[in-house]
Amino acid sequence: MYSIADLKKGEKAIIKDVSANDIPMKLLEMGCLPGNEVEIIQLAPLLGPIYININGSHLAIRKETARLVIIEKLIDNE
Repeated sequence: MYSIADLKKGEKAIIKDVSANDIPMKLLEMGCLPGNEVEIIQLAPLLGPIYININGSHLAIRKETARLVIIEKLIDNE
C-alpha cells in the first residue's frame, strides 16, 4: 500500500482512497479524490511540503497529509 508521500519527483499515480475524516476539506475540493491522477512536481527538502498536480491544479501539501492519500503507482510505458 503506497501513499503520495512514497512517490518521487515526476512519478504519477491514481488515487485509490482518501482518509476523508483526517484530510482537509479544501484538498478534497481541489480534486484529491479516488480515481484522479496525481503527479509529483517537486519535493521540498527536509520537512518541507510536497508539490503535486491534480487535475491541472498545483497544490502544496504536508508530508503528514500526503501519507493519508492511498495511491496506485502508474507504470510509464514510454
